[in-house]
Amino acid sequence: MSEPLLEVRNVCKAFGMGGLLARYRFAAVNDVSFTIEQDRHEIFTIIGESGSGKTTLARMILNLVPMTSGSIRFRGTDLATIRRPADRLAFMGHVQPIFQNPFEAFNPLKRVDRYLFTTARRFTDARSTGEVESRADLALRKVGLSLAEVKQRFPHELSGGQLQRVAVARSLISEPSLIVADEPVSMVDASIRMSIVNLFKTLRDDLNVSIIYITHDLATAYYISDRIMIMKKGEVVESGPARTVLADPQHPYSILLRNSVLSPDAKGELLEPQFSTTERDLAGTR
Repeated sequence: MSEPLLEVRNVCKAFGMGGLLARYRFAAVNDVSFTIEQDRHEIFTIIGESGSGKTTLARMILNLVPMTSGSIRFRGTDLATIRRPADRLAFMGHVQPIFQNPFEAFNPLKRVDRYLFTTARRFTDARSTGEVESRADLALRKVGLSLAEVKQRFPHELSGGQLQRVAVARSLISEPSLIVADEPVSMVDASIRMSIVNLFKTLRDDLNVSIIYITHDLATAYYISDRIMIMKKGEVVESGPARTVLADPQHPYSILLRNSVLSPDAKGELLEPQFSTTERDLAGTR
């Protein structure tokens, strides 16, 4: 039996409060566990309001911040043991982030194609200009863009939706097994939100990429997720198959979240995300 793709076990993260002495410790993440299997390409969604610990958990999975206790293993390797630059680079190639605000992810004074070219040189065997540009163009085409559309352009010359698609394309260049997407559509204009949400489904179905999708939006989670984990104040209150959990939540907090997106006709069904006709046209029939 193969090792899980990702195994999070009893992970905790505490921050000291109160200055240098840090007499008070605040548990941002407390005893969180879940597993993503190698052969189960899925969208695993972490849901919670601001302050629930979901972003801190994501940063630990990305090996950006150390955990206080517990363990996170990627394909059997404990992240705490990844210290050498070469090992960190290899890990980054397999586990890629997509952040909330695409305008903060790109330097406004740097052309966006530079990011793509740098990533191609760093994580692939492409070396010549032609090879590097080919890798960038291939990744962009996977998200509905092309190098011709973004070449020599600065971030402000692209829409929020285009820029977020470039961020997704950048993450695909290294052919990752896992993408950690932290609120990836919350800063995107509503006119193209549906196309980006459906893009994650395409990555799962066509490219066999597993995705940890982090959001506070229950309606989007209902639409996109295979499994969900609901967090409150750093702890998991409920988890399981998305439709099962959201159709019949058991924890009072889960029930409260679900009721916040109940259909106004009170039939007890969750609202689908509200998208415009333009968004549905962009999304196609997936």
